Amino acid sequence: MKLSNMIGAISIALLASTAAVSAQECDAAGTVGTGGTAAAGGTSASSVGTAGACRTDDGTTSSIGSGGSAATVDGKAKSQTHINDGGDKLKAQTKAQAVDQGTFSKSRTKTSVDGDTLQSTTRTMSHVPGEKPVKNTTNQKIILPEE
Repeated sequence: MKLSNMIGAISIALLASTAAVSAQECDAAGTVGTGGTAAAGGTSASSVGTAGACRTDDGTTSSIGSGGSAATVDGKAKSQTHINDGGDKLKAQTKAQAVDQGTFSKSRTKTSVDGDTLQSTTRTMSHVPGEKPVKNTTNQKIILPEE
């Protein structure tokens, strides 16, 4: 038997013999998420955010994610995301904006986990000069139930 085949066989045997670790079930769990897109003329901007938490006997674990993008035909586009970890507080914010002369589209999503509270809000706006701006807000908030 070749050495590489022997190493592969030993690796498979070790993986097969490893004791399975069972995941601990959540006593309380929740997820939130919002997102949105704005578009006007040759511009568009999108942002999204999501967060989740799981409370067990050993404590609470949380996760957060956010992102966005912006595009334009001839103007300028940018997007930026910041995520802050403050112990039991997680915060994320994404801003995306595209501008082409006076026409613009923008989207902003703020998402947070603060203890047992999960929240996400997305605001979008697009505008063409001489027309009324188009705005939208999406909000989602949950509080994990007590044990």
